[in-house]
Amino acid sequence: MLLASGDQASARHFGTILLFSHYGEYTMSEIPADFDEQDALARSARGDSRAFKFIFDAYQSRVYTFALHYLKSDQQAEEAVQEVFLKLWRKGSDLAGIGDLQQYIFIIARNHALDCLRRNKVREKLHTPLPAAEEPFTNNTEEAILLRDTRRILEEGIARLPPQQQRVYQLCHQQGLTYSQAAQKLAISEQTVHRHMKLALRFLRDYLNKHGVSGVLLLLLKLF
Repeated sequence: MLLASGDQASARHFGTILLFSHYGEYTMSEIPADFDEQDALARSARGDSRAFKFIFDAYQSRVYTFALHYLKSDQQAEEAVQEVFLKLWRKGSDLAGIGDLQQYIFIIARNHALDCLRRNKVREKLHTPLPAAEEPFTNNTEEAILLRDTRRILEEGIARLPPQQQRVYQLCHQQGLTYSQAAQKLAISEQTVHRHMKLALRFLRDYLNKHGVSGVLLLLLKLF
């Protein structure tokens, strides 16, 4: 099912926040001591991505742990986090009506995990794995399709980075090395690694924005 134009814009706005959530030296937003979930939900319902980021920071590690417990796969658990919060963001104005946020989030996470387990079970029965392009049991929810499209655009952007920026990005964001470890591996200073990463992230944010990806999807991709 195709998304309406308003839904597409909303989903892209969220998707940008979401897609970088599991890479590199990400530092979560400092959650205020007086953080109020209901207030954050009300503000998120009005399109406040900063308020939604507080919600994401408060729950993303718990959703990841929950999904990993059932799925036994780092990659599937990371994808679960992205899809759960993308689905939550797309509730739009209905976010203000959520009473128990924790219960609501984990119902979405549970349903997603069960769907993944069902697909995994079918794959096991096939015995012979099919190439990814021919995989008949991929997740074809609107959220999954949007995230796949965004990852494709991101990979295109990474391929356009200058060689040294690309290497730094791959080491720190994709392989999880610290700036210090990357500096040692590349025989450059830590400050140089930091500069290359800053330039790479700026380029990728601009590249994604030019292709209609912005806002919340950048949070999930950790491009903020």
